[in-house]
This record gives sequence, C-alpha cells and structure tokens, in this order.
Amino acid sequence: MTGPLGWLLDAQLPVAGSPVLVREIVGNVFGLASALLGLRRVVWAWPVGMVGNALLLTVFLGGVFVTPQAHDLYGQAGRQVFFFAVSLYGWWRWSRNRRLGVDGDHAPVAPRWATGRERLGLLVAAAVGTAVGYPVLAALGSWGPLPDAWILTGSLLATYGMARGWVEFWLVWIAVDAVGVPLLLRGGFYPSAAMYLVYGAFCAWGFAAWWRASRVTRPTRAPLPPSYSEAVA
Repeated sequence: MTGPLGWLLDAQLPVAGSPVLVREIVGNVFGLASALLGLRRVVWAWPVGMVGNALLLTVFLGGVFVTPQAHDLYGQAGRQVFFFAVSLYGWWRWSRNRRLGVDGDHAPVAPRWATGRERLGLLVAAAVGTAVGYPVLAALGSWGPLPDAWILTGSLLATYGMARGWVEFWLVWIAVDAVGVPLLLRGGFYPSAAMYLVYGAFCAWGFAAWWRASRVTRPTRAPLPPSYSEAVA
C-alpha cells in the first residue's frame, strides 16, 4: 500500500534500540486527546477516541498486521472494537444531553456518583467479564489472557461509566492502567505502556475534577406537564 495510509501502516521509529510503530504512537495521542476532551466534558471526546481505537486495533493484532512485537493481545484488540461501539452510544448520549440541557449551561453530561445499585452492578460485571473473558482469550491464544481479560472488561465498564457521567469511571481506569502497564512492558508495547502511565496520573486529575463538578452540578428534571386545572386556569 502506498500513499499517506501506507506510510502510516508501515512507518516505524527506533526507540531505545527497538522499532516502534508510528501508528501506535498516533493512536495513543488520539486516546489522550479523547481523555482530555472527556475531562472537559466535550462531545468531541467520542469521535476523537474512535480514531485512536481504529489505529490501535491494528497494533494489537500483531499476527494479522505486521508489527515488530508479533504478539496478539486479543483483549486489547477486542476492546478497541467494543470501545468503538460504546463510543457511538456515548457520542449519541452526550449530544442528546447537550441539546436537552442536562445542566444549566447545556453541558453534555452532569457528573454524579453512581448509586449503590449501579456500583454493585459494576462490581458484578467486572468479576463476570474477567472470569468469562479469561478462558475465551486463552483459547484464542492471547498473550497474557488473564490481565488482558480484566483490561478488556474494565475498559468497557469505564467507557460506559463515562457515558453515564459516573465519577467512579476514573477509578476504574486507574485499575485498568495498573494492570496494563506491566503487561504492555513485557510485550514490548512501550509507547502504549508509557501512555498508560500518563493516563494513570491524568485519571487522578480527572477524578478530582469530576468530583468537584459533581458537588456543584445536579441533573435537572424535565418539568411536569400542567394539570388540567392549571392548564385551563
């Protein structure tokens, strides 16, 4: 393949004596940009992140696309596909909220703490998703199936939590990063590992920002329709 797309798929840079794919770097830059926009509660966080998902999908399928690592991290690759799908939901939800005005300033989302039932649902989904994902990824030949299963599950839950405006989604991301950094370092995905470290610090900042925002923003309820007596008064 020739042209800009061919260059993006094939280009490599030497980092510490090892080749690194340019598309891995670019994909992570888009991911960081998406996180920054998400912290600011900007709707463009979703489509920007989707570009990064498409690029990183090709990086983690080393057996399909030519990569220096030649490792297949099916959990990492699969989460890019699911990210794309969940991001469509997040893009729609935030765009809709901005039009309807969930906040006084028509922000796309009003940060709030998840309810007790929602937190329980997150914990159950995390346990079930990891338990189910592990044997599936192992059977597919994924490199590092157990941490890969948690990274896939936790990433999906964090993305869904972001779409819903739950403050806790930042904490889920931190837990994903804590597992992802060692896995990516062992696999030789150094730009992604470095970006996970940046994400970890960034998520702590984002958590504090959304926590503060949750104390001053409250979702507004649509006014009830007037009763018959009020309507004719």
